[in-house]
Amino acid sequence: MDDRIGPTALPYAGARSVARRGREGLGMTDRIGIVGGGIVGVAIARHLSAGGRVVTVIEKESRLARHQTGHNSGVVHAGLYYKPGTLKATLCAAGRESIREFCHDKGLPYRELGKLVVAVDETELEALAEIERRAIANGVPGVSRLIGASRLHEIEPHVAGIAGIHSPRTAAVDYVAITEAMAHDVRAAGGRILLGHEVTQMIAENGRVRVITSASEDVFDRVVVCAGLQSDVVARFVGADAAPKILPFRGEYWEMTPQSARLVRGMIYPVPDPRFPFLGVHFTRGVYDAVHIGPNAVPALAREGYGWSRFSAKDTWESLRWPGALPLARQHWRMGVDEVAGSLLKPLYARRARRFLPELTMADMAHKHGAGVRAQAWGRSGELLDDFAVDQVGAVTLLRNAPSPAATSSMAIAAYVAERHLL
Repeated sequence: MDDRIGPTALPYAGARSVARRGREGLGMTDRIGIVGGGIVGVAIARHLSAGGRVVTVIEKESRLARHQTGHNSGVVHAGLYYKPGTLKATLCAAGRESIREFCHDKGLPYRELGKLVVAVDETELEALAEIERRAIANGVPGVSRLIGASRLHEIEPHVAGIAGIHSPRTAAVDYVAITEAMAHDVRAAGGRILLGHEVTQMIAENGRVRVITSASEDVFDRVVVCAGLQSDVVARFVGADAAPKILPFRGEYWEMTPQSARLVRGMIYPVPDPRFPFLGVHFTRGVYDAVHIGPNAVPALAREGYGWSRFSAKDTWESLRWPGALPLARQHWRMGVDEVAGSLLKPLYARRARRFLPELTMADMAHKHGAGVRAQAWGRSGELLDDFAVDQVGAVTLLRNAPSPAATSSMAIAAYVAERHLL
């Protein structure tokens, strides 16, 4: 008789949620299902199919990279911010080199435009020094020591600040194009990619996993779930711990006019608030030369809520009733109010951006350039997860938290999951 997969093999424990399976590793003929067609899911499929595995990617949308992968700023992060020794720090370092080599091999654009992290006043110097320490510990290539205002203006002539750190190897890419190129490799190796197949159920039977979708059903020896904004929903299908839960945050972008884009040469970032897992509004010249301002971080009213008009009573109620909701609100309500105000009022958004670029006017902000929704994992006590997190439930591997720099780290995440969970 079929049984639903039992309780999670281990409690949610951040980056170190790694479990051993009760059976031997994959054989060459084992069939593997990958739930989720973002860059991480496709990277895992590519890694496994290159090793001769039989792989199927299952994606609910009509195209790949529809959500987080297709709505980010396109930055290949160098590893400035991450605590040394964490999965983010380790996998970002390996991932950036893999992405660079992949783009070179496939003829895809890869532009090392450089990132300048700027302290506007003395209150930010201590946090900037900590970023310097982490960058050096993480082996960020070419990173500068703390630089003063004169050097800042050599790199970004229009920036305002008293000190900074420069990461010249930070790059811009097209992550959608990278995902599609990876998918081409999967298909060339004999893998399948099923679009328009939303997973509705997963059942364990005889050591395998039956995956039922809106359009089909199939049986796999192993399943890897990379469902992003839906990761906690899919985790519940296999009896995993409810924590961490996904709290969707919308990040909105403004695009600068072509005339004002000359004010930014590469990327200008603030010193992030260490209490919050977001970098703050910044300026990013993209791989195709458009300059964007953003993103902010506004609680979304739906898991896939790319605007204020998109509202899900179910998603909102689930967030409000989560045990961590009240502790999170108590700790960050002021920041939440500021972010919402900036989203609704363009002058407030512009004022925040002008801290770093005083010449910026509201007329320079041509139009809103869409938005992305970040799948931010949070625990029962209201804590926001800062590192990647992976759980194991029987034959199912669950990526429970994979925010930025997941796109940068995607190929390294693929190798990590294969080695630690599938071999």
